[in-house]
Amino acid sequence: MIPLRDTIPSRSMPVVNWILILVNVVVFIFEVFVLDNQQAEAFIYQFGLVPDNVRLIGVDSIHELRTTVFRPFFTNMFLHGGWGHLIANMWILFIFGDNVEDRMGKVRYFLFYVLCGLIATLAHFTLYRDSQVPAIGASGAISGIMAAYMLMFPKSTIISFIPIFIIPLFLPIPAIIFIGIWFLGQLLSGTTSLMLSNNATGIAFWAHIGGFLGGLWLYRYFDSTGHRAHN
Repeated sequence: MIPLRDTIPSRSMPVVNWILILVNVVVFIFEVFVLDNQQAEAFIYQFGLVPDNVRLIGVDSIHELRTTVFRPFFTNMFLHGGWGHLIANMWILFIFGDNVEDRMGKVRYFLFYVLCGLIATLAHFTLYRDSQVPAIGASGAISGIMAAYMLMFPKSTIISFIPIFIIPLFLPIPAIIFIGIWFLGQLLSGTTSLMLSNNATGIAFWAHIGGFLGGLWLYRYFDSTGHRAHN
């Protein structure tokens, strides 16, 4: 299922959501067009989260603690590994983020996004503590946005494209069903990935799961209206 749009109009200009999308795009353009392949790889390893590189023992300074331990948990969520990775994430953020920003307000929305991203990264770090593969992408934070959207707008409908052989099928799917099916898929894939050596799938499913669960837990504290459901 490919989401095309939702049926809840944005009531205000989603400035923060656009800025988040812009930052992700600019960083990726910098990776692709400014850096050469070797520099881009070094950039990913420096600002992505490499779990095996996070060591508290032997850290000699506050600067080293900040750059090698704390910084990657934040900066990894603004990096992407390819055009498909970037476009898919930004499209989902574009569809769901504006309404969540409407309900939370701009500052709350930004804090919520970052916290969901941090929870997602921590979930991946905890399960793949010895991995030497950099974890990157906004998916964990966006998963939290999807969780908040599902609970804030349970009566919303997602117009979805479902390719069946050569026949394009466009279906209106209730948001709670669309996002629920997506989460169950992540949970199944994440459980399967635990059986593989060092997450051989190359996809951080547990970051998605962690971000989603973080969003379920946190959204009520950031909802400026004080409501838990809205159609």
